[in-house]
Amino acid sequence: MSNTLINIVVAGPRGKMGSETLRLIEQTEHFNLVGCLDRKNEQMKVKDIEGLPNLDAPIYTDINQCFTELRPDVFIDFTTYEAGKKNMVTALEFGIRPVIGSSGFTEDDEKELKTLTREKSLGAIIAPNFALGAVLMMKFAQMAAKHFPDVEIIEQHHDGKLDAPSGTGIKTAEMIAAVRTEKKQGNPDEKELIEGARGADIQGIKLHSIRLPGLIAHQEVLFGAEGQTLKIRHDSLNRTSFMSGVKLAVETVMHLDDLVYGLENIIE
Repeated sequence: MSNTLINIVVAGPRGKMGSETLRLIEQTEHFNLVGCLDRKNEQMKVKDIEGLPNLDAPIYTDINQCFTELRPDVFIDFTTYEAGKKNMVTALEFGIRPVIGSSGFTEDDEKELKTLTREKSLGAIIAPNFALGAVLMMKFAQMAAKHFPDVEIIEQHHDGKLDAPSGTGIKTAEMIAAVRTEKKQGNPDEKELIEGARGADIQGIKLHSIRLPGLIAHQEVLFGAEGQTLKIRHDSLNRTSFMSGVKLAVETVMHLDDLVYGLENIIE
């Protein structure tokens, strides 16, 4: 990748992923934080906020003012689906390349945003998970599903996570479904004595969500066949695990002219 300086604006700097992204930028020579978008702290500097890196970038509460005055190359957003989608559209309208880590985007969203990126000839990346190990887990699971069609997914996250199933869990199921003949798993006459006991269902693939304090982000894809099982598992033990993927996404989006959904599409 080129080491040309990339000017960046980050949304949600006080969030766990936002603050970790600021530390990544601080430590990456060819990344330059020009500003942040926050719900409060207008006219303050990043360095003035307790717990954030010693960076002199200003904080804005108005996205239009932020983009008009700063004109960054890349906009990074790890906020919510609702804010992330709205901010992404605004970034593209300003000619800025977005890297979005919010989950919850639908197929209709993807089509709408792909049309916009093509109209603007701008790169954009949406990724349910930026941990490269998690991306490889999804790719390996897709490979295995060609040979093991009976599969269930168990995803585990911290109890502060708002959405269930996770974006990673849904993306994994979609990738598996793309290569697997849809089938109903388990006993054809099985009955749920308590609704939801068998988990969510995506084209016959069962998807289970666990939320507990102490967890970060974990997923196991469990395949079963006559006389054998196969488990593919990934664990993120801290949020620095996501930063290699964020760095790759920021560097890659500069060379794209279309929307990419999922880091599996940009790693070899």
